[in-house]
Amino acid sequence: MTYDIAINGKNYRLDLKRVLDGWSCHLDGREVDVDAVLARPDVLSLRIANKAYEVKCERVGNEMHLWVGSVRFAVNVRDPRSFRGRIRAVDDHGPRRLTAPMPGKIVRVLVSQGDEVSAGTGVLVVEAMKMQNEVKSPKKGRIQKILVSEGAAVNAGDVLAIVE
Repeated sequence: MTYDIAINGKNYRLDLKRVLDGWSCHLDGREVDVDAVLARPDVLSLRIANKAYEVKCERVGNEMHLWVGSVRFAVNVRDPRSFRGRIRAVDDHGPRRLTAPMPGKIVRVLVSQGDEVSAGTGVLVVEAMKMQNEVKSPKKGRIQKILVSEGAAVNAGDVLAIVE
């Protein structure tokens, strides 16, 4: 799989290939020793040249941000094989489900059903392992339905709200 990636405006080419014990990774033609494990949805545990990193992916509207520790990077990933990558604007049409990024408890509901929201507006806060994660609207729209209440326990992938 080959990906064209722009991180904070700088372009890279990433070639990934599945091998028996993990991944073969080439960044701009240079081999990089990488071990990757999906720790939870949208969180990747990486080992690169014997250094460990936790990388969290966050989508805000049409933008993708990667958090490496406490540092945020604006990222654009293009998979030349993907038809979806060529028509990203279609993602803003129709209802979108907001799902729990990890198992936890709903500690705050920040909006009400029927509220108008912008892309990136906080909708709910999920607490897991004493860390609070704000679930944001992926698009501009109206909150069609909120499916959870404060104090509710949720599993990773549970639908929390719908934005239309």
